[in-house]
Amino acid sequence: MEKVKILLIEDEESLASFIQPELELEGYEVVWAKDGKEGLELFEKEKPTLILLDWMLPVYDGITVLRRIRKVSDIPIIMLTARNQASDISNALDQGLDDYMTKPFEIEELFARIRVILRRLEREKRHVAISTLEFSVLKIDLVSHKFWCKGEEIYLTPKEYALLCELMNDPEKVKSRDELLDIVWGYDFVGQTNTVDVYVRALRNKLGKYRNLIKTVRGYGYCLRKVDDNE
Repeated sequence: MEKVKILLIEDEESLASFIQPELELEGYEVVWAKDGKEGLELFEKEKPTLILLDWMLPVYDGITVLRRIRKVSDIPIIMLTARNQASDISNALDQGLDDYMTKPFEIEELFARIRVILRRLEREKRHVAISTLEFSVLKIDLVSHKFWCKGEEIYLTPKEYALLCELMNDPEKVKSRDELLDIVWGYDFVGQTNTVDVYVRALRNKLGKYRNLIKTVRGYGYCLRKVDDNE
């Protein structure tokens, strides 16, 4: 894999001056932005592999930066935040955030989260050779990250997309909630396996009359199954 470039958008100099050399010791190239405006400029200029994004930033806050980047890119973004309100975090995830870490955090955990994302990117690169996934009336273009249900294009958030891709990779295979959390979210949400249920519910809502293509295996997890249009 080519050298990974990480864009660190963090205004707290003491934290950034600790994180940057630690990441560089791990072999990553790091560029540092001290506010949201500079972060957006460096995103355009440097073309990073992933972004570490502080929430509370001068000029443009982290959510504003997230929204603007998501209009043009699905680059992985990990939010670094002192906020721990479930509503704030849920809102950020719904807007396309890949992961978040609550300050203070252990640097080894940050490394682990980054490695999970890089493994996911490697899987996605391998999938490009297969350009599409199809199951029943569902179709995903793995290059453009577009999704269609019965020929109608439907927008999916990054996590909804990743979850559906995982189910469509082995459509008849039942995957546990823990397995899906590990693959899609990349780490164990202790006591929060209902995260998968929330995203499955969102996917079903978007599938409409084809919602039953996603089958629940009680007490375990989910898989895809073929159903009649009128079922």
